[in-house]
Amino acid sequence: MDKNAIIGFILIGLLLFGFTFWQSKQYEKQAAWQAEQAAEQARLDSIYYEEHKAELDSIAALRAVADSAGLPVPAAAPVSIYKDSSLERAHNAEASVVTLQNDKVEIAFTTRGAQPWTARLKEFKTYGKEDLYLFKEGMSEYSVSVYAGEYIKTSDFIFAVAEQTDSTLAMRLPLSGGGYIEQRYVLSAGSYMVRNTLSFVGMDGVIPRNVSSVDVDFSMTIPRMEKGFKNESQYSKLDYYFEGDKKPVEIGRGRNASKRIDSKLSWFAFQQQFFSAIVRSRQQFSSGEVSVNFFQESDESHNLMTCQARMREELQRSNSADIRLDYDLYYGPNHFRTLKSYDRKYEKIIPLGGWLVGWFTRFVIIPLFNFLHRFISNFGIIILLMTIVIKVVVFPFAYKSYSSSAKMQALKPEMEKINAKYPKQEDAMKKQQATMDLYRKAGVSPMGGCLPMLLQFPILWAMFRFFPASIELRQQPFLWAEDLSAYDSIVNFGTRIPILGDHVSLFALLMALSMWFYSKMTTAGQTADNDPNAASMRFMSVWMMPIMMYFICNNLSSGLSYYYLLSNLITMAETFVIKKWFVHPDQILAQVRAAESKPVQKSKWQLRLEEAQRLQQQQLREQQKKQGKR
Repeated sequence: MDKNAIIGFILIGLLLFGFTFWQSKQYEKQAAWQAEQAAEQARLDSIYYEEHKAELDSIAALRAVADSAGLPVPAAAPVSIYKDSSLERAHNAEASVVTLQNDKVEIAFTTRGAQPWTARLKEFKTYGKEDLYLFKEGMSEYSVSVYAGEYIKTSDFIFAVAEQTDSTLAMRLPLSGGGYIEQRYVLSAGSYMVRNTLSFVGMDGVIPRNVSSVDVDFSMTIPRMEKGFKNESQYSKLDYYFEGDKKPVEIGRGRNASKRIDSKLSWFAFQQQFFSAIVRSRQQFSSGEVSVNFFQESDESHNLMTCQARMREELQRSNSADIRLDYDLYYGPNHFRTLKSYDRKYEKIIPLGGWLVGWFTRFVIIPLFNFLHRFISNFGIIILLMTIVIKVVVFPFAYKSYSSSAKMQALKPEMEKINAKYPKQEDAMKKQQATMDLYRKAGVSPMGGCLPMLLQFPILWAMFRFFPASIELRQQPFLWAEDLSAYDSIVNFGTRIPILGDHVSLFALLMALSMWFYSKMTTAGQTADNDPNAASMRFMSVWMMPIMMYFICNNLSSGLSYYYLLSNLITMAETFVIKKWFVHPDQILAQVRAAESKPVQKSKWQLRLEEAQRLQQQQLREQQKKQGKR
């Protein structure tokens, strides 16, 4: 065993040891947290038992006697749950609903827990043309748990409305010993943002000094709103953001997931494909646990997913007897400019791609899209113009690629001569060398078209991310497509077929056909029919890629398939024009024949190729000699 192998084993061992040590520490933290929660619950249960010991013991004894005598077990007499009489009354009171609204959103609040009850976005409808609710009655919870002489969870109590105006709502939960818990909500005109202040007023002597935090629980069940379940769930997720990071962390995307967070975080988002509920703590959450669980497509409730966030907030005590926690609650669309206007990185939840693709989308695609939308209302025409503009901009790069391909097709007669001269497999190096000589004489670089095509990949990927996530395309019709953000369907099977789905998308089908025609056009002049590698590549290009792209795009945004169709058609037109008027086969062949009489200056690459060929032939001769001796 050499020195490098020993060092490698040592490094692997150190990595395994480090990972094991880190994992054990994480387990210890989690175990300690769980033990802390269990101890706190046991303490609260013990307090409750001590406070109601007489009642509980008498009820238990009475039931035991009745049961032993074969008599009916008497029903338990009503027992006060809370020692604070105000809390007891609030626990047994009837809830009511109060509404705040502006021109954008209507939010109903229930006095039970002083929490949001429903959120309706006025400017939007579901795919079924119904009112769009981000969450409906009983499908969300915002509760606060705190120990104030006894365990209090705000969702267990009815708050009293203390103040209500067109934009402000304040609800309070009073305590008999003085002080109250207040939830205040402010909804400004023209905004999707609700300013929320949670206050513990006059409770300095009620909340013990050793209680340093409260638990704030958020949960929400989001209904389905779009045409295709697969596409909607694929772009729905849960995000959470650490202050100072470039972008939030995401979990979900159609899959159940959960995550424990042991450090401070700024905000989290329950994100549907086009709409989100975002909760930000202005003082930052100290820790938390988040989860997202998706419903099945066949679920009769027609719900998409349930999101939960169990957060812990540190109580910042000061000389004042009051404790105040401030939150921002966003209930609105995933519109890039709207989210960016809050300057909190909310817009980063929109999936625009990595740093390169995301940069191109933010600074080129979105501004161009918004500029065209100022003058044109038809989004199909906007996509057409965007495609033309992008093709014009990248044409100088594309021209080199297309012309290089056309020139190589013009060399087909010469390539056939080379193939006839070197038909054997062992002459592959000679054939490759002759081919490179031919390209050099014709002034053609076989790699000349690769770099320009690579430069276009970020654009294609940017469009792939932009169209399904663009709320501007949502429910916008064009031609036979009723919603450019969802798939179009000309045939509906009524049942799901594996891989294909339950429909046929015409835009996806036309896009695949355009890929097939373009591949046939670009491979028509290729030679080396006896080369299995070339034949395999042609099969992949002409048949496999169009079929694969159809299956991929059949369930995706019709706007995306429409863009790829336009891009392919324009590319075919550009290729035809270049071959027809810019590339002249006779001139290229004349240039090759004129260069045959001139000495060929070998490049460094060709010299290395010849050296490799010489070594290969030498090894072959030595191998033949050894076989002859045997």
